[in-house]
Amino acid sequence: MLENKNPSKTSISSLGEFALIDHLTKAFNLTQKSSVLGIGDDAAILDLSQGKTVVSTDLLIEGVHFDLSYMPLKHLGYKAVMVNLSDIYAMNAQPTQITISLAVSNRFTLEALDELYAGILLGCKNHKVDLVGGDTSSSTSGLTLSVTAIGNVKEEKISRRSGAKENDLLVVSGDLGGAYSGLQILEREKAVFKVNPNNQPDLSNYAYSIERQLKPEARKDVIELLKELDVTPSSMIDISDGLSSEILHLSKASQVGFHLFEEKLPIDHEVIKICEEFKLNTTTAVLNGGEDYELLFTVAQKEFDKIKNHPLLSIIGHACDLGGGCQLINGLGQQIELTAQGWQSFDEA
Repeated sequence: MLENKNPSKTSISSLGEFALIDHLTKAFNLTQKSSVLGIGDDAAILDLSQGKTVVSTDLLIEGVHFDLSYMPLKHLGYKAVMVNLSDIYAMNAQPTQITISLAVSNRFTLEALDELYAGILLGCKNHKVDLVGGDTSSSTSGLTLSVTAIGNVKEEKISRRSGAKENDLLVVSGDLGGAYSGLQILEREKAVFKVNPNNQPDLSNYAYSIERQLKPEARKDVIELLKELDVTPSSMIDISDGLSSEILHLSKASQVGFHLFEEKLPIDHEVIKICEEFKLNTTTAVLNGGEDYELLFTVAQKEFDKIKNHPLLSIIGHACDLGGGCQLINGLGQQIELTAQGWQSFDEA
């Protein structure tokens, strides 16, 4: 958890909307050639004449998408940027600008928003994107963030969900299940804290998984790697709602089935340990956990030699005829139909 180094508490209402925007965005500078005019006018001006423009928007709502009892505001700011940049990378594009709109209740001080924007600034700097606009408003119920990300890509390099072909290899970056495992630890410690507020948990043994939940990283490095290898995915999606759900999205858009091999799933040893501790099936956590923000993509068989044995990439299956469905093949060779059990935005409480 991040400590508040500034004990003072300044009411947001003491500044007013325009002064608040000026205060929160004063550290942001424009770095992209396509950013002609940023914050400070009625609208931003962008020169989007190069390639195709891609745009993505996400909402993050307190109590739905994040819990501030264990999510530091600086981490939240960073994660809000990563969630949106991940969608741009999933199109095989490079992000260039973001806008951020904020609805906030009067329980948040100016110093709290400074922490939030420090995380946003770090995300922008790490991925070389410009903050070019947004809005602020009061809220009667906590904190809501709306982030829009803009990027560009050459038309021939675009990776849609709809391009997978039969026999294409199914590939994933990084490892899976960490964010879900980290969430289990954080929710457990929250429950313990409610019973005993004096309890000081030792989370050092879960550092990797907790970071995967609180401070995920959009996979810019994977997009750069694919460019270096001269590999253009035939289809791609980021893993926000769970591996199973994302495979089904690719299947529907591309009209192909997929065979996924359980033994090929990349899983960190800490995730296995946490699943054992919570008596969870590790494969189920990987398939349905979500929020890993890794990239799931397909490539033609001819690209196999370029990507095989690369430490950032795992070939976990292949595309097949749509009639073959989407199946998990376990170590015994049994086929288990994949179902979407990941994040559902409109589940009933």
